[in-house]
Amino acid sequence: MIDDPFAGKEVWFLTGSQGLYGEDTLAQVAEQSQRVAAAIDAAGDVPVRIVWQPVLTSSDAIRQIIGRANEHPACVGVITWMHTFSPAKMWIAGLDALRRPLLHLHTQADAALPWATIDMDFMNLNQAAHGDREFGYALTRLRVPRTTVAGHVSDPVVAARIGSWARAATGVAEARSLRLARFGDNMRDVAVTEGDKVEAELRVGVSVNGYGVNDLVSVVDSVSDSDVDQVVASYLDSYEVADDLRPGGERPESVRYQARIEAGLRSFLTAGGFRAFTTNFEDLGGLRQLPGLAVQRLMADGYGFGGEGDWKTSALLRILKVVGAGRAGGTSFMEDYTYHFGPGTPKILGAHMLEVCPTIAGDRPRVEVHPLSIGGREDPARLVFTAATGPAVTVGWADLGDRFRWVANDVDLVEPDEPLPNLPVARAVWEPRPDFSTATEGWLTAGGPHHTVLSTAVTAEEVGTLADHLGIELVHIEAGTTRRGLAKELRWSAAYHRLAQGI
Repeated sequence: MIDDPFAGKEVWFLTGSQGLYGEDTLAQVAEQSQRVAAAIDAAGDVPVRIVWQPVLTSSDAIRQIIGRANEHPACVGVITWMHTFSPAKMWIAGLDALRRPLLHLHTQADAALPWATIDMDFMNLNQAAHGDREFGYALTRLRVPRTTVAGHVSDPVVAARIGSWARAATGVAEARSLRLARFGDNMRDVAVTEGDKVEAELRVGVSVNGYGVNDLVSVVDSVSDSDVDQVVASYLDSYEVADDLRPGGERPESVRYQARIEAGLRSFLTAGGFRAFTTNFEDLGGLRQLPGLAVQRLMADGYGFGGEGDWKTSALLRILKVVGAGRAGGTSFMEDYTYHFGPGTPKILGAHMLEVCPTIAGDRPRVEVHPLSIGGREDPARLVFTAATGPAVTVGWADLGDRFRWVANDVDLVEPDEPLPNLPVARAVWEPRPDFSTATEGWLTAGGPHHTVLSTAVTAEEVGTLADHLGIELVHIEAGTTRRGLAKELRWSAAYHRLAQGI
């Protein structure tokens, strides 16, 4: 990765109580809540630090700690637990001001009840079953987006769900600070890759910045031969490279030029603080090749990318790269390209002209050079491979005019029915859930785009958490989806989002 997105990140642990039961009880609350916070912090599935904060017993204290959480650069979210009964009116001002993702943890200090010794002192101390219902009502009344997790923190499932939410919360923080460089404009006459960049910065936080492609060309042309040599050496270490493309071979220049583009892109993006970018084959300026291998390598290092100027997909890719960082599997730019209707189970063959991320590869990628009929430039180098098999999710971002919508589909990546010896690009083959016709009809009905992000490292639940906290509508096509059910969901969702926006 270009960075460790979880390094230095924190989630603050907020415990609610009140002064009704006296200082001795509050001391017990503090000790037990520190123990719960420490257990979460120690869980292997939780990728960020869990930072305990002093027990909260007043509206002023709550408002102040949430104000600090909003402004603290390391804090990506808050976990709340009402250890005892914490009257929720004291939380109103703080929750109304909250600008960080919230997880409502419904737990107790100990997993088992000491049945033989329970008295009213124990009942008054351990009444999260009471206090969290009061708090949950306030969250619902105030319409605060949140994730609710119920169970004891010693349960691995509970720890995993908290960790999943923490990943999504870090993705939200990434979105709200993301800078994206757009080289050229959108592909001409294409509708779905367009979008409202002002609304994206207002709602999501991503800042989309346009540059002429020759701004990049000048940086590419200035890359030294020694820097190119270093990049080529990394290709030789990481991938299969044919003898004629190696240094001293018959045609190494195509590979060297992609290495030059890669070095130039890295320099440009680093200097501008950009973690995502787009290109467009219709606007290559002085570039001799369409960036292919260079883009694949940058995606593998965590950059977001969208082809044909598709900044929405580029931003989404970077955000999901952050959420899935450090996990097995990968996340890539993708495009639904063509279909296999039969014989056998219908399948989708996904690819792009060149730009599919090698983090999803099932075999060792191979550097190849082939003609490209689009773009009118030199034959570009690219990595060729087939994606690994297993469960995955595809997500697309559409601008509906009055709101943003993400469309997600649970899929199963499978092997191609036969070898693909004449397809000189990276590719993935998948079977969508619940079945081909329901999924594809649902995707089309929802207005899902042809460019997507495909991930084997991120779950649909995490995509949903992201959408909730970013205020984006999510349409999730999954195993239980039906045509009629999805049609109703789309109608209800449209009505909700229009009403929620107000006049």
